[in-house]
Amino acid sequence: MANHKLIEQTVVFPSTPRTTTTFLPLTFLDLPFAGPVYVERLFFYHFPHSTTHFSKTTLPSLKHSLSLTLQHFFPLAGNLHCPLPPHKPFILCTQNDSVTFTVIESSANFNHLSTNQHPKNLQDFNHLVPKLTEKTTFDDGNDIFIFPLLSLQVTVFPNHGLCIAIKYCHVMDDNCCNHLMKSWSFIHRKGDVVDFKSQPCFDRQVLRDPEGLEDLFLKGYYEKRKTWEDNRLIGKTQSIEKHDEDCVKAIIVFGKEEIEGMKKWVLNEWKKKDQEIQAPQFLSKYVVTCAFVWVSLVKAMHRSNHNIDEKDEYFCFTGDCRDRLGYTIPEGYFGNCLAFNHATMKRRDVKGEDGFVNAVKVIEKAITEMKNEPLKDATKWEGSAKKIGEFGNLLFVRGSPKFNVYETDFGFGKPVKVEMMHSLKCMSIAESGDREGGLEVGLAFKSEDYECFSSVIQQGLQALKF
Repeated sequence: MANHKLIEQTVVFPSTPRTTTTFLPLTFLDLPFAGPVYVERLFFYHFPHSTTHFSKTTLPSLKHSLSLTLQHFFPLAGNLHCPLPPHKPFILCTQNDSVTFTVIESSANFNHLSTNQHPKNLQDFNHLVPKLTEKTTFDDGNDIFIFPLLSLQVTVFPNHGLCIAIKYCHVMDDNCCNHLMKSWSFIHRKGDVVDFKSQPCFDRQVLRDPEGLEDLFLKGYYEKRKTWEDNRLIGKTQSIEKHDEDCVKAIIVFGKEEIEGMKKWVLNEWKKKDQEIQAPQFLSKYVVTCAFVWVSLVKAMHRSNHNIDEKDEYFCFTGDCRDRLGYTIPEGYFGNCLAFNHATMKRRDVKGEDGFVNAVKVIEKAITEMKNEPLKDATKWEGSAKKIGEFGNLLFVRGSPKFNVYETDFGFGKPVKVEMMHSLKCMSIAESGDREGGLEVGLAFKSEDYECFSSVIQQGLQALKF
């Protein structure tokens, strides 16, 4: 068992003290994520120096550059406030607010944690994830829940590497997290903000709600808030803080040649077997890779459950709406701008001979519909989520290859590994860090299921005969 010790825990303020209090209401697209919903991402870097060297040379510049970054992203030093209905949740940032910044030293094997070559026990990542502060409380006097928006941690593996980890409240989406981390790394690498041009936009008037979705989403938010009141203290958030001993995280890397082979095979089968629905000229690597993983996972997880093959299988995803709402949204808009959608198949069809091709078809159709009219079914999002959670088996996709997370360079070189922590029913997807044009998919398993899944993946790739 690896040991770790605390080197420093401090708070970092925006570089220029604020004299005013900032109040930011949540938009209708933020409301589905309001509350103790957190996301965790880990960036591993080679750093062949001692902890003492890090503390004297690198740590001061990391904190200083973070302070400069927070000057632009100042609301993230604040907290999410969730008062009793009928009051709406909001972000509040005062001149006294800051971001918790923790540094620990770990004796864990850096190369083991930062490789894609084998699965890792999820418990091995626990000490790398930033913890939330005492600000995560229920204020009895005011009947209000208060949640910090951001927490950061650096773990030093002496003479081997660093892990820079972020934990953030989902009132900002992955696009915003990517913007923040790229900005911080840019400022740290350059040592100044002179060339920093990608400014965040916190204007809440940017998003329009012509369909009155806010009232609908508020009702859903109020229902979820009741479950927090039962606990009175949110010590456990919906992030991944503790894991069962028998759970592992594995990364499957698909090279460009494998993905191109998938596309070619699927398009040939589509044209050969389906005369009604015309095959598209182009399939994205996201679609074919997700479909292949989804089918492989269902086959592995339900290899012997033939008696319940009538159950529905759901492939769930969110899509960025920033360029799809019919009006201009600033590139740096900071908040959630996501649409929900899903593809559905019967389990028997996913496991069947044409499962891969059919999975590509339903995912492609769902993504096309979302791109054309991202908010078309927004009134059904809440009901669909409940139905899927209660009656179906789901796989939820997180992350995106378009974020180019491996370009997050603090001056140590590009990350050797980027991990997104998530539950067993999720998969993460990102561009490959070491195979140009490839993709890497992260999945969490019960340990006994990983070997079967790995075998199904390899058999599937062989069957496609690249």
